[in-house]
This record gives sequence, structure tokens and C-alpha cells, in this order.
Amino acid sequence: MGHTLKRGTPPPKRPSLMLFQLLVLAGLFYFCSGIMQVTKTVKEIAVLSCDYNISTEELTKVRIYWQKDNEVVLAVMSGKVKVWPEYENRTFTDFTSNLCIVILALRLSDKGTYTCVIQKPEQGTYKLEHLTSVKLLVRADFPAPSISDLGNPSPDIRRIICSTSGGFPEPHLSWLENGEELNATYTTLAQDPETELYTISSELDFNVTRNHSFMCLVKYGDLTVSQTFNWQKSAKPAPSANQLLPWAIIIPISASLIIALILGLAWLFCRLAARQRERRRNEESLEMERLSPVCIGRVEGSG
Repeated sequence: MGHTLKRGTPPPKRPSLMLFQLLVLAGLFYFCSGIMQVTKTVKEIAVLSCDYNISTEELTKVRIYWQKDNEVVLAVMSGKVKVWPEYENRTFTDFTSNLCIVILALRLSDKGTYTCVIQKPEQGTYKLEHLTSVKLLVRADFPAPSISDLGNPSPDIRRIICSTSGGFPEPHLSWLENGEELNATYTTLAQDPETELYTISSELDFNVTRNHSFMCLVKYGDLTVSQTFNWQKSAKPAPSANQLLPWAIIIPISASLIIALILGLAWLFCRLAARQRERRRNEESLEMERLSPVCIGRVEGSG
């Protein structure tokens, strides 16, 4: 006895058609859940694989699209490559290596999910042949901060500055000593409008009459970088060549003056001694002249 279909009732699906649809759904689930992930840093090169090999002959027949978050990045049609303006001069595709897309000089704005779509002609239209998604993460790590000496704004006060740049997201800088946060003198934060990267710096004043160990700590997201600065109150800078130069001149001159003074005093002493001896001789001569007539008179009287 034959089966009759009621009007308005859809015919039962054939097992082969149902199996094909299940395979398609399974494939789509695989593509959606099995997203590869690539992590790079700013200014590096990212290579995202389409995971599909194709011959040179097929290249002129298929259509290849690389798109990011549903916006086209690069397309290959009839063997010709077209790159969208935002990625011009820094993006290309490698046909010999799984149809991968190569992005040079990565920017923070390049992060996102990239999808490779390959379509093949079939019965006058293009049908989906391959679909792969790759998630690109772009990091911008701050380098370890540097600490520089800015000199003495006032007696017994020293000023230092801590700075770092080229990172993302927005950082927070703090000064620590023995685990306690200190009050910074002045802090600046700037963001480059083109690269979105941040630059931060902070100044700190401290008393030089005691020892210190400061930590400059920069936090961004879940990451941190730091630098330490130590100060010893007993440490004195060695005299410079300019400071030693006056003494190198003064000491020889002073020695010469002292020697000249000693020689001068010796000469003066000798002159005084000579004059004293000459005076004594003159006095003795006068004494002899005075006594000589007396002696002669006495001699004549006795005769």
C-alpha cells in the first residue's frame, strides 16, 4: 500500500542530505571553536597562516580574502592582490606558505581576529572552500624605567627622575622606600595619538643627610617593571681635574715663596752679623788709638 502526502506537509529529508548538513555544521563548529592564537609585541612581524595549500594554476581561479573583524584587509582575485589602505606598504601574502598573511611593524590597532576565506568557482558561482580564523594579540611592554640625577634644587636636597615609554595600557608610577609609598614632586603622563603608546615620568626630592634606597615601580595592566636607586650619605664625589688644578699651581708657588723667604732671612742675618763684627772692630780701633798716647807719656816720664 502506497504512502500519500498531505497538502502542506514537507517531504521527509533523505538520509544523504541530512548527513551532508551535519558534516557542514560540524565543520563550521570546528572552525569557530578551533581558533589559533598568535601573540606579538608592537613593531614586530606577525605571520598568520590560512592553513591551506594551493597550486599556481588554481590561484587564478579561486578568490582569497583575509579579513579582520568582518573588515577586509587583503584580497586575491584572478591572481591579483589588493591591500586595503590601513594595511598598505606593510602587509602582503605568501602564496608558497599556506597562503599566510604577513603584517609588518605591528600596531596596537592590529589586534583582533583575522579570518581567511577561500572560495572556488562552481556552477557559475563562488562557493566556500576553506575557512580559518586566527586571533592576533598585540602587546606593548614598558622597558625597565631609568633613573637620572637632576642635581640639588636646594641645600641638603637632591632631585631624581624616573621615566619609561613605549608601553600599553595606561601605566601608574609610584615611588617606594621600605615598602611605603612616597609623595612624588611632579609626575607627567602622555599618550601618542598615532601609536596609542604611553610615556610616563616622575620626579622625587629627598634629604641627602641620610641613606636611602628608592624603588620606582611602574604598573600597567597585570604587569610591572621597576628600577632601584641607592643613596649613601657618606659618599662624596672625587675632586675633578678642575678642582685639583689650583692646588697644583698654589703648592709649587707657595714652596718657592717659602724658600725665597728663608734665603732672604739668611742673607739678612749674615749682613747683620757682618755689620756687627765691623762695628766691633771699629770700636776696638778707636779704643787702641785713645790708649796709645797715654802709654807713650808714661814711658817718657819714667826716663
